Amino acid sequence: MNSLVKTPVLLIGGGGHCASIIDVIETDNKFEITGIVEAGGTQSVGLLGYPVIGSDDELAELIKKTPNCIITVGQLNSAIVRQMLFKKIKQVGAKLPIIIATSSHVAHSATLAEGVVVMHQCFVNHFARVGKNTIINNHALVEHGAMIGDFCHISTGAIVNGDVTIGDECLIGSGAVLIQGIEICSKVIIGAGAIVVNSIHQPGTYVGNPARKLH
Repeated sequence: MNSLVKTPVLLIGGGGHCASIIDVIETDNKFEITGIVEAGGTQSVGLLGYPVIGSDDELAELIKKTPNCIITVGQLNSAIVRQMLFKKIKQVGAKLPIIIATSSHVAHSATLAEGVVVMHQCFVNHFARVGKNTIINNHALVEHGAMIGDFCHISTGAIVNGDVTIGDECLIGSGAVLIQGIEICSKVIIGAGAIVVNSIHQPGTYVGNPARKLH
């Protein structure tokens, strides 16, 4: 008989990223999804067998019953929505657990802040630090000593090499490579497949090999 007690958790936001998070949670036996909270006016009644149990307007009451939450809205061009939801749920007492897919490896000396999700087949190496509410997406590599800020998205297959520093609210696109030791300031988007060989000190969107700022 399995005596393991799972921690109830709310998912904040439906859609494609929510479906991906559900898949990560289902690989583990630590959390039990109690339902999905959607934006007001959304017509969805559920996703992958999990019901929509309320809207953003009901978060305070829902969080009283289930304080552990995961923000399951994705992040592409901007972190604004994820930041807004983070602030809103924290104000009403929510807790944001760390979610790590069982297929991923996080070194014991790495540090993950609240709300971080490490998706399938990722590697986070020794002494890396990942800021709050950041997404480490499928097949991403975060090497030793890398420091990633808050509200970032390290996309599928991205490579963040050793001792790289990334500011807050950054998107590192799919398959992008950041060479070792460089610094990326806050509010930077690195395009898919870009190769970043120099530090970036100005917010904006950077693409290509070597990566250059779009005008």
